[in-house]
Amino acid sequence: MLDTAFDQNNESISTLSFDEFKKIIVNDYRTALESRYVSLLGRKEVLTGKAKFGIFGDGKELAQIAMAKVFRNGDWRSGYYRDQTFIFASGISDVYRFFSQLYAHPDVEADPSSAGRQMNCHFSTRVLDDQGNWLDQTVQKNSFSDISTTGGQMARVLGLGLASKLYKQNRNLDYLSYFSNKGNEVTFCTIGNAATSEGVFFEVINAAGVHQIPTVISIWDDGYGISVSNEIQTTKGDISEILKGFQKEELTNGIEIFKVRGWDYAGLCETYEQAASIAREKHIPCLIHVTELTQPQGHSSSGSHERYKSQERLQWETDFDCIAKMKEWIQSSGIATDEELDQLDREAKDFVRQEQKRAWADYIRTLTLEAKEAIDLLARIPNEKADFAAKKLQSMVEPSLKEVYGQVRKILHELKGKQTEGRQELLNWYKVKQEINEKRYNSKLFTDGVDSPFNVPAVPAIYNEDSKIVDGREVLNLCFEENFRRDERLLAFGEDVGKIGDVNQGFAGLQDKLGAHRVFDTGIRENSIIGKGIGLAIRGLKPIAEIQYLDYLIYGITVASDDLASLSYRTFGGQKAPVIIRTRGHRLEGVWHSGSPMSVILGSLRGLHVCVPRNMTQAAGMYNTLFRSDEPAIVVECLNGYRLKERLPENVGEFTVPIGYAERIKEGQDITVVSYGSTLRVVEEAAVELERLGIFIEIIDAQTLLPFDKAQLCAESLKKTNKLLVVDEDVPGGAAAFILQEILENQNGYYLLDSQPRTLSAKAHRPPYGSDGDYFSKPSSDDVVETVYAIMHEANPEKYPSMFE
Repeated sequence: MLDTAFDQNNESISTLSFDEFKKIIVNDYRTALESRYVSLLGRKEVLTGKAKFGIFGDGKELAQIAMAKVFRNGDWRSGYYRDQTFIFASGISDVYRFFSQLYAHPDVEADPSSAGRQMNCHFSTRVLDDQGNWLDQTVQKNSFSDISTTGGQMARVLGLGLASKLYKQNRNLDYLSYFSNKGNEVTFCTIGNAATSEGVFFEVINAAGVHQIPTVISIWDDGYGISVSNEIQTTKGDISEILKGFQKEELTNGIEIFKVRGWDYAGLCETYEQAASIAREKHIPCLIHVTELTQPQGHSSSGSHERYKSQERLQWETDFDCIAKMKEWIQSSGIATDEELDQLDREAKDFVRQEQKRAWADYIRTLTLEAKEAIDLLARIPNEKADFAAKKLQSMVEPSLKEVYGQVRKILHELKGKQTEGRQELLNWYKVKQEINEKRYNSKLFTDGVDSPFNVPAVPAIYNEDSKIVDGREVLNLCFEENFRRDERLLAFGEDVGKIGDVNQGFAGLQDKLGAHRVFDTGIRENSIIGKGIGLAIRGLKPIAEIQYLDYLIYGITVASDDLASLSYRTFGGQKAPVIIRTRGHRLEGVWHSGSPMSVILGSLRGLHVCVPRNMTQAAGMYNTLFRSDEPAIVVECLNGYRLKERLPENVGEFTVPIGYAERIKEGQDITVVSYGSTLRVVEEAAVELERLGIFIEIIDAQTLLPFDKAQLCAESLKKTNKLLVVDEDVPGGAAAFILQEILENQNGYYLLDSQPRTLSAKAHRPPYGSDGDYFSKPSSDDVVETVYAIMHEANPEKYPSMFE
């Protein structure tokens, strides 16, 4: 199989001449050498202070070269921060860009993966243009943006691979030809041996075997997880041994398992050729356990592996270093002479050094230019401290923007209120640079492209005299059906979503109408449900990933937070995954499924739109907006609202609720009450009782928390009422505190108040089971009445005497 395995063009060939064979071998050896010198030099750059931190892929070179040989245009990588050799060998990136990322060069041309936002060895390909439009994924080799979360790269593998199956099976998707060549793509995943102890690894292995996902999963096994050996990490000390129960057998699903030594170049090439062919042609997942790998420099630049490896182990790693073993093989096979190999070694070392110097020079040029501009402006100011700041910047051996702008800001502090010569010029320059630095370091939390939800036109719901009164769940059901018939890209999946149409019947009957490839069940695996949505979304589909209850979201929060929420930001707008996480929560009696942990969501999911509709009609309008846009979101439906009666809009699949805009539910002049979700109805109940007490509240429904009230409706209301109460059922200091901060600070609501603003939330614990427990644990209409009345009493005690004194 060597002749086919060595084919660089992914085409089967029968024979190779010796010269052709030698050229391939020599080129692979050169790539391995260059990658090794990148690791060695990169570590030095960290230790000398030029870079902050380094993590490298030395010791894994040959396995990654073998993998690159079978990696085709259109394929996807979901990888691990040891994969630099694969990235070089596949052409996804190069040495110059590697060092640019190591130095955190904030230029997307120098570091296309992240524009300096991610540490080195975190690679991605750009799949969007500057306007957020999709590029053609079939004409390039694709790498999903890496994350450092241990094992986190596993979850999205399911969606990346499932997309190939769907594109292969569903001819209605053929028009999306820039995402797939009729499903002829394989997803390659890599993971370290220690990370296979993570639960998400087993989730994905199980799910890939169930659904026969076309993927090749490589385990780079160097025997350790930092200082912890395999014997402590893994039963039997061998991950492929304990996975044997997943081995595919005749007439069963499952996975094909391969085991190969990481220094065996020929064996690696043959193994990857076989596994990739099985995954691509038969859609059977394959796992390649690459053993006997080394890690010559230890885990990272922050420590030394000599602290925990024995002398015997260190000697073995020297003897079985994969590059040394490849050199022995080349020599013994007569492929190249010692002189040729020595020359290759010198050339590789020189090339890496040249590219490192070029990357450093380009990085420093950017910093030096801004430093020089600052020095020139500071020198024009007749001030002793400004002169000192200029000289300090001139003396910098290695400029840093932190130092440049730190000095400039100190001088602006010093010159405040003074009409000093040169001050205004420095201030003007600083303001211009602030905009540039905002783009460099703080932009692209969302893609903000042409298909942003903010560009979706607002379409009001239409009702007439004959509009039906139905259960809220029926509004959702009809909304989903109309949209799924309109857009073939839409998919929905999760526990109990398919056959029974979800536990609250939002998808009832839709699997029968639309097919099991559009609406389907999954196992109980929240991490991989969300990951599946991420992978499907970046490949052009429109997934709804359902998490059955809001408290189950915690099981998948690492994938949602570390991967999905940060994707646009960490790629500088180069990638997006417009998955919608659908869940339900808020009001319900009992410790479980009754939570409203919105502060968890607000703290961990910046980068998602957070929608909190008060009823199913509002939820439908939000879905209609999100289906027509391209940014990720989470929609939290009211668990106790599915069987409440609502009027069915005539345009149930078309009307839209704008994302980021609050709604005034009730006019009033005495106090503004802001709420959302299930407590919004509680506030409405309280309003009736308050009117009997002569108090007329204005009710604002936030509708979405991220973003919050873009039109500043809350501040507008405060201009009239001058009093504020925020009501929700999160823990004290949770989402209500977030809303308060938004209104007081971002909307300048503080200046509109004539009394202390208040929040009313649930107790710090979860509610006990039963209606009584709910009443004493979460805000009731009585609590709202009394809190509003207390605010009015404080403002006018004569008109509103105390209730409880």
